[in-house]
Formats: sequence, C-alpha cells, structure tokens
Amino acid sequence: MRFQAVAARGVGALGVLAFAGILWFSSARADSSALDRFDVVVIDAGHGGEDRGARGAQGLIEKDLVLDVSLRLKRRLEASGLTVLLTRDTDLYVPLEDRSARANDARADLFLSIHANSAEGSHAKGFEIFFLSVDASDETAEQVAQRENSAFGGRAAAVAIGDPLVAVLGDMAVSEYMQESDAFAKLANDRLQDLPKGLSRGVKQAPFVVLMGVQMPSALVEIGFLSNPGEERALRADRRREEIARALTQAVVDFGKRYDALHGAEVRWDAANRSD
Repeated sequence: MRFQAVAARGVGALGVLAFAGILWFSSARADSSALDRFDVVVIDAGHGGEDRGARGAQGLIEKDLVLDVSLRLKRRLEASGLTVLLTRDTDLYVPLEDRSARANDARADLFLSIHANSAEGSHAKGFEIFFLSVDASDETAEQVAQRENSAFGGRAAAVAIGDPLVAVLGDMAVSEYMQESDAFAKLANDRLQDLPKGLSRGVKQAPFVVLMGVQMPSALVEIGFLSNPGEERALRADRRREEIARALTQAVVDFGKRYDALHGAEVRWDAANRSD
C-alpha cells in the first residue's frame, strides 16, 4: 500500500524504481537466514542499440567497445568460478529498469557498469572509477554522470540531480552499500593503474541513475577517453581490451575474497581456476 501511495503521487519512473528496489532488498534480507558467499556478478555494458554513446574521431563507438570488453570480462570471471550475467550481450538498447531488475532478480553480489569517456578537446585521458552518491564529488564527475544519464532520457537525467524523493531514496540505497562500493572501486583503480599507461583519474562519486536501482555494491568504470586519439587507437586493439578485462577480473576476485572474509564465508578461491 505504501508503494502504491508513492506511485500515485506522480513520483516518476526513477523514483518508483528506487523505491521498489528498497522494498525488494528489505524482503530479501528478511527471507534470508544466512548470507551467501560471493558468487554472482552482473556486468552492465553501457548504451546499446540506437544509443551509441561516445564516438571517437576515428569512428570507434562506445557501445561496441564496452560490449566487447564486457564479454571478455565475463569469460575471465567465469573461468574464476563465478556466475556472470550481462544486462546485454548484443547491440540492443536496454531500459534502465531492466538493467536494475536483472541484477536485483539475480541477487547479485556486485554490479559493474562499463563505459568509455569523452571530453571537449583531445587532451583528456585515463580511466575513472565511480560509485554512487546523490552529490557528485566534483564538477567533472557531475558532468560525466549527466552525460551517461542522458542515455536514459531527459527525465532520468533531470531526476538524478533534482528530484527530492529520489535524493532521499538514493541516500537510503547509498548508505547501505557505500563502504563496499568504495572498497571495490579502490581495488579496480589499483589494478587498472598497474596496466601499461594505466593513468588513473581517481575514484569519484556521482549520481549515476544506472547505479541507483541496484541493491548491492556497485561501480561504474570509464575505461578511457574516445575523444583522445591515442586512447582511441589503443582501445581499438585486442591487447588493450584484454588488459582491461584482466585487471577488472583481478579486482573482482580481490573483492570476492574480501567479501567472503567479512561475511564469515569460507574462502574457496581456487588459484588453478582463476583467470590469468
């Protein structure tokens, strides 16, 4: 009844989505007698279909790049013994609510959204790791969130920065998972920074709508700037894509070990099954 009352007041799709996610999480916690070990990861390849995302000067398109990296990451994580679900595995546009529902229905332990960045001019470079906050950590982080949120339509982009109800619901979701999301983001940053030419722009926070509806630790990774000719050229190569997938796999495995240890689960990561 409370959910119906909120919806009836004209909250908007994103507010309803966030509220429904919180109700789902409360029910899941109440029904669970024991915490599961870390075993399910959802990878969200950004954009898709008519939403191409960023485009480099030489024609590399974000939606194609991040899908390819996501598929490589999936293969590596599965080789590490994890169950991996994709929000999309082809060139299709997936609505915001479907991306969140995919992760929540699977009761995943981590949600990882993969994107590629763009900026005015051609000098910006490096990768960035974000986790959810209602308030952006800086102006640049807010600009990145606004660009990525625009993929879900004007309403989603506006809600993320101006809807008071979503701000309240977002705070509730963020507070539950902020520490774990921050921990994963730092692990991912460290692993990517170890790559050749792995220039880190830091771990940041911003109101990404794709992270608002998921009820689990989550992060969004911008793997490089397509507006930078050198980075676009590198990201065209299989070698660089494999390096990124390997680094993110290592970060997920590191996080899984930490998760199991903190939740009292026996750590059973078999090095022989782990991706290289």
